[in-house]
Amino acid sequence: MSDSGRKPGSSAGSKRKDARRNQQTLLDAAAAVFVTSGVEAPVRDIAAQAGVGVGTVYRHFPTRADLVIAVYRHQVDTCAEAGPALLAAGPTPHAALEQWVDLFVDFLVTKHGLAAAMRSDTAGFEALHAYFLERLLPVCTQLLDAAAAAGEIRDDLDAYHLMRGIGNLCVGADSDPRYDARRVVKLLVSGLRRPN
Repeated sequence: MSDSGRKPGSSAGSKRKDARRNQQTLLDAAAAVFVTSGVEAPVRDIAAQAGVGVGTVYRHFPTRADLVIAVYRHQVDTCAEAGPALLAAGPTPHAALEQWVDLFVDFLVTKHGLAAAMRSDTAGFEALHAYFLERLLPVCTQLLDAAAAAGEIRDDLDAYHLMRGIGNLCVGADSDPRYDARRVVKLLVSGLRRPN
């Protein structure tokens, strides 16, 4: 019996779409677990967060390094895509910049421990860092340029230095419960404003 109403390849297409959606769910779950427990968190915790079995995690990501790299790239892409969307939807460019910096800080917290997880893959780590710069520097530059053009912040700011400064402010936040990196980063971003 023929299934003449079905388009050729539609079943394969929906399977691919389901596989991508499942992978995105796993990446989001892993990122959430990494924030609270670090990149060495048990795979069973990631599976539980995603609502899948441990075997599903290993089917998508055979090694911990595979999972960490995929989460890192997923977080970079999410952060990069958010910049233009925040700029288009935000009440002001500076407000969009503040929201984006919050996402960037979340990303920095997620990537904590990446170097340890990839200690045997220096080339892979360097490739990820290059990807990070390639994707995020233009977005940060766009946000800074828009806020400067609106007269909200100084016009002599460099995206690389800002991102590096934010990164440095986030270092060690997990080892000192009294240190609130997010609060210090907010002070930094407030300090970008043009003096009246």
